[in-house]
Amino acid sequence: MKDFDLENRKLVIGGAAIVIVTIYIIRLFMLQLLSDDYRKSADSNAFLKKVEYPSRGIISDRNGKLLVYNQPSYDIMVVVNEARGNLDTLEFCETLGITKEFFIRRMDDIKDLNKNPGYSRFTQQLFMTQVDDKDFSVFQEKMFRFPGFYAQKRSIRQYEYPNAAHVLGDVAEVSQGDIDGDDYYQPGDYIGKTGVERSYEKQLRGEKGVQILLRDAHGRIQGKYQDGKYDHRPKAGKDLTLSIDINLQALGERLLEGKIGAIAAIDPRTGQVLCLVSSPTYDPRMLEGKKRSRAHRVLARDPWKPLLNRAIMGQYPPGSTFKTSQGLTFLTEGIINSHTQYPCHRGFSYRGLRVGCHGHAAPLAIVPAISTSCNSFFCWGLYRMIGNRRKYKNVQEAMNTWRDYMVSMGFGYKLGVDLPGEKRGLIPNAEFYDKAYKGSWNGLTIISISIGQGEVNLTPLQIANLGATIANRGYYYIPHVVKEIQGEPLDTTFTRRHYTLANRRAYDLTVAGMRSSVLNGTCRRLRDFPFEICGKTGTAQNRGHDHSVFMGFAPMNNPEIALAVYVENGGFGADFAVPIAGVLMEQYLTGQLSPAREKEAATLQKRRIAYGSSNR
Repeated sequence: MKDFDLENRKLVIGGAAIVIVTIYIIRLFMLQLLSDDYRKSADSNAFLKKVEYPSRGIISDRNGKLLVYNQPSYDIMVVVNEARGNLDTLEFCETLGITKEFFIRRMDDIKDLNKNPGYSRFTQQLFMTQVDDKDFSVFQEKMFRFPGFYAQKRSIRQYEYPNAAHVLGDVAEVSQGDIDGDDYYQPGDYIGKTGVERSYEKQLRGEKGVQILLRDAHGRIQGKYQDGKYDHRPKAGKDLTLSIDINLQALGERLLEGKIGAIAAIDPRTGQVLCLVSSPTYDPRMLEGKKRSRAHRVLARDPWKPLLNRAIMGQYPPGSTFKTSQGLTFLTEGIINSHTQYPCHRGFSYRGLRVGCHGHAAPLAIVPAISTSCNSFFCWGLYRMIGNRRKYKNVQEAMNTWRDYMVSMGFGYKLGVDLPGEKRGLIPNAEFYDKAYKGSWNGLTIISISIGQGEVNLTPLQIANLGATIANRGYYYIPHVVKEIQGEPLDTTFTRRHYTLANRRAYDLTVAGMRSSVLNGTCRRLRDFPFEICGKTGTAQNRGHDHSVFMGFAPMNNPEIALAVYVENGGFGADFAVPIAGVLMEQYLTGQLSPAREKEAATLQKRRIAYGSSNR
């Protein structure tokens, strides 16, 4: 008779043995074939893969002046598996000038998968960055005493001038987000954070190289694996030539000292940005190397916001500079012609609504209206356009037609400049006002937008681009700060003309008005220059003191520069913006300042605006 209990026990024991063997086989399979730990261990015993970092591309201004270059620096790398138990920690710390506490904390951070997700004890990990030549030479002499530690040559950015910080940008160590977003980067790598360093990161960074070195059983380097057959040399980053004129940039920063505001200057023939000034600013050399983190924190906490690039991020009412866009629209739409005149009795007054204006001759047509910056003329123009039922079926259609003209001139959306952080400003449409006024509104309701007030907001770069568009009599190129990329054509986005909806006749009359403004109007301070300037002032109303604004170009018939100057709380356009614009134009067009203009520049530099004060 069979013993079924014994049979069952045999089956159970046999099954258990099979399960155990199967588990071991699966585990061995996973460890040896699916996991790379053993491969890394074997490779690390036989090979050392040494990453070689490329030299980052240098940056020059439009005249070939060096702006940003590289200085050698060194990173200290560690292979934890080799260093463990074989290191004189005290001597190591003394050699590098660090504390034992720093050493312990840094090694713990390296092994922490939350802080260092790519950690492996068999591969090189970053221990310390930006070791200078002096400290490195001491370390190099003793490196044989520190098994598992290696040096890796890098470079850090150096800035030749204390100017153009917002344009140039800076470089810093990659974040985990940078690593996750691009497999090119590893912990300890550097990446452009702001300015052209960020927007042209892929061109500037180059391509990494790698050396595969052969090691003996004791970890000593024996030479290149197969004579370097599988090595890859690093490929240097591409050099950039900016459109910025560093002398003009430096002068603009001088003139805005002690003031909050921005300057944007463009070559209307190409769309190249000649200078882009934001004030207050900072010296880009503050963010070099190891001192970057501390300096950046100081700048970020500054209540005057020096890190804010007001030239492309500041959104301001354009004031009377905006009247040129209104005249262009009214002329092209047939709301007015060159002979149309409107009254001005120290302002626009209709149905109980009044918009004030300064004293001047009236009635007047479009050219003298631009010249004298008449508020009433442009208020009447907008009122007639919005209320024209022969041309537009309702206020919504009229409003959206107006909006379309503004958008065609580069307003209401980002221009697309090759710098990060650009803002779009605001150009309202019919839907905007329908929502605000529940569908019950007319030309009088929104009359302030005709003079660049109310809901209209532009960036200084957009105001400068308006000047470039008028200089070209109807088209513009997207502004850009990079003129050339080594071995690479410029993006066609920056070489394509963008035509507005306004016609050539309208532009000719606007140019005539802006020239008259210089000869006899609000820009009279600019009439004695050795070239013909066309300009338009702006006095943008504000809760505090008014903003001082200027937009213009020169020479009139062969324009080489168009610019906008915006000084917060500067008062009338003629108070600050006009003289600053004149000095900048002379510097760029003649290459130097006359003694009289240099004296004026020094005076403007010393003038300060007491922000927060009711009496100045």
